[in-house]
Formats: sequence, C-alpha cells, structure tokens
Amino acid sequence: MNEFAGLKALVTGGGSGIGLATAEFLAARGASVACLDLNPPGRPFVGVTADVTDAAAVRAAVDAAADALGGLDILVNNAGIGAVGTAEDNNDAEWTRVLDVNVVGMVRVTRAALPYLRGSSHAAIVNTCSIAATAGLPQRALYSASKGAVLSLTLAMAADHVREGIRVNCVTPGTADTPWVGRLLDASDDPEAERAALDARQPMGRLVTAAEVAAAIAYLAGPLAGATTGTVLAVDGGMQGLRLRPVS
Repeated sequence: MNEFAGLKALVTGGGSGIGLATAEFLAARGASVACLDLNPPGRPFVGVTADVTDAAAVRAAVDAAADALGGLDILVNNAGIGAVGTAEDNNDAEWTRVLDVNVVGMVRVTRAALPYLRGSSHAAIVNTCSIAATAGLPQRALYSASKGAVLSLTLAMAADHVREGIRVNCVTPGTADTPWVGRLLDASDDPEAERAALDARQPMGRLVTAAEVAAAIAYLAGPLAGATTGTVLAVDGGMQGLRLRPVS
C-alpha cells in the first residue's frame, strides 16, 4: 500500500508513542516523514529538534523539515504533555505550562507550516485531541481544558483554511497504551489494579494502542479522506458513545 507515495509529512511529538507510531505508519505507506521532537528519531525519518514553546525554534525546525523533504503536504500536531489533578491541584505556572505546550504549541507549529501547506495540492492537518475533551474524567481538569481547546481550535482552523484547500481534523483517543500512561501506572500505589481499572473504563475492555490511533490519523491525513474536514474521530474503544449495562 503506497497511498502516501510522493507526500511529505511532519509529525510533532514523533519521538515516541502515538507520534512515532504515526510516523512509522505514514512511512510504511510511501510518505517521506520528518519528526519534530525534543528527542527526534533518526533514519528513516528526518529528525528536527525543537521545543514547541519556543516560536523561533519551531519555525527553524519546520523550515528545516520542509527543506529536507522538499515541501510539506501533511502536518500531524501530536506533541503534548499530561497533567493530573482537580481544578485546585495545579498552580498557575502548571496551567500556563500545559496550555503553552498543548494549545499554543500547536498554533506555533501550524503557523510555521501553513506557507508550505498552501503550496500543496494535498494539504491536511490532523491534531491529536483526547477523550478528555468530550467526557468528564476525574483528576484531569487541566489536561481536559487543554484538549477541549484543541477540539475547538481544530474546528476553527478547518473553517479558516477550507477555501485554501487545507483540510483540518482531529482524533480523540481514549486511554492509550503509551509511555506517558505507563509512567502514570508505574507511579500509582497498585499499577496492576490501576491498569485493570483503565481497561474496564473503555467498553472494549482494553487500552487503545498507539498503532490504532496512528491508523485513524493516517486516514484523516490521506487521499481517501479528501472530502473530510472539521471532523472529530474518536478512537476510544467505545468510551464516548456507548452506554453498556453493568456486567451482572
């Protein structure tokens, strides 16, 4: 399958988890891929290093990626960080830090990439959102607020750029089996029980895999989704939409 042959993609947060899985998925299907990360992977990817809170570094990294690839057709805004706690648990500095990475960081990368995307006949942006944007999860006030902003930003961007031929969509993963979730589990008092609780929270009875989210991102970024923009695609094991009876 080479549906991405000839297309050039930039994936932020491409050093691990969903970002790396997406980069691998796109590359396996013919895309040339650059990964922007604090610790980007090497070959077969073009690795560019940047902190998404640094506007100058972001612009330089996006320019370097576009130069190495010969342009940009696809942007996957995946870089982000987590936060745990209620509205009273995180101080102002933590609120500023998480929103700066998860929301404004996405804006910085998009801003730098738009001149290249406008020159593409296949221009697509996919933002990584979260089930936290659409479902009330305990102990995730700050993270949920940031991802709610990402969802609204996605719709606004889709409206702003549709007449430029740039499609903008997002995915809302459920709890995914990623390094960040692994670190949360390791830090809990009973990692095995905590994993079982997270598995049970999703109707399919297991965590979402990074590869499953990557496949959804690739669909939204790909040629077969040419008429799809302003869409929120859930990859959450049924968590948002299903209401199952308790097991008796």
